[in-house]
Amino acid sequence: QVQLVESGGGLVQAGGSLRLSCAASGRTFSSYDMGWFRQAPGKEREWVAAISWNGGNTIYADAVKGRFTISRDNAKNTVYLRMNSLKPDDTAVYYCAAMAEGSSWEFGGQGTQVTVSS
Repeated sequence: QVQLVESGGGLVQAGGSLRLSCAASGRTFSSYDMGWFRQAPGKEREWVAAISWNGGNTIYADAVKGRFTISRDNAKNTVYLRMNSLKPDDTAVYYCAAMAEGSSWEFGGQGTQVTVSS
């Protein structure tokens, strides 16, 4: 099981940018696909983006496509989410998750709050 710690959230004006980080423990980080999810107040958690174990493939939810970029550094056991052109609708707690081959998403961190003011 991988341990996850998210960071990098904050308060930003609409149109601004933030970079979230997710530090993972464990020597098998490079074998996991990684993803970012978010949960806004009163809403269910939704998937945002994912990246394959070697960084070769990335996919995004339509709501963030073209604005967010997911990346990873396996040497640092870290996955990132660069968020540009932020909108108030992006306000949420952001969580990272790990998925081993043939398994489901695993969450473990407390998340990091992103608040976008209009």
